[in-house]
Amino acid sequence: MRTQALEWRIRTPEGIVFAYNLAGPVSRALAWAIDAACLLVAANILRSILAPLHALSPDIAMAITGLSIAAASMGYAILLEWFWRGQTLGKRLLGLKVQDASGLRLRFSQILVRNLFRAVDILPALYLVGVAAILCSRRAQRLGDLAGNTIVIRIAHPVRPDLSRLEAPMYNSLRDSPVIAARFRQRVTPREAALALQALVRRDQLDHAARIEVFGELARYFRELVAVPNDLLRGVSDEQFIRNVADVLYRARQETKEPHRATLEKPTRP
Repeated sequence: MRTQALEWRIRTPEGIVFAYNLAGPVSRALAWAIDAACLLVAANILRSILAPLHALSPDIAMAITGLSIAAASMGYAILLEWFWRGQTLGKRLLGLKVQDASGLRLRFSQILVRNLFRAVDILPALYLVGVAAILCSRRAQRLGDLAGNTIVIRIAHPVRPDLSRLEAPMYNSLRDSPVIAARFRQRVTPREAALALQALVRRDQLDHAARIEVFGELARYFRELVAVPNDLLRGVSDEQFIRNVADVLYRARQETKEPHRATLEKPTRP
């Protein structure tokens, strides 16, 4: 049985490992308490709106009010987790997020399933079944998470990459070619840039063969994306080339006499 949150690692076929900090029962309970408070306010508003129905039939009014509150409770979590990409108000305030357990994009069907199973997790009271499942699961999953193949993670606060840790002592010729650097900034999407950076950060976790293969594939892709003159590639290994690309994508633009941008802009492909 687990008593604290763990780190869950997902290893891609290329050998790159992504780590997620799992949310434990305490932080999830606090997020649920915030959501419950929001639902309580919504329930009181619904009761006020439907109060005139009691004059017609108290039984029908109670039934309609109960169904409306139940629908609002279920719809609250489903809609917010879908539109806020895995977060309710409580999860957002506490920095938690629902994530596909395999690291893929979260699907609506997963959100629907995990929230429908909430009726089981809440039994017999105060989510005792769900808490027991979280404590016994390697990935801190309640029954709804197991059914939907989801996990709840702590969101890491984004930090501007410190490329001084990645910068190789070898001279970066791309920084002396403003045209080539600008083409990379224009054509490389934020997702592609982040993938290159992740490969560099985690390169020491790869075995030798996987490391060569990963950087070979990345270098081939980026060279096809932007035609780089041979004189800028002479004597540059695939891994060094990816370092050079990351350097021109993320480093402050004062050095290249371009306007400073704190984050990589979303480009449009020609």
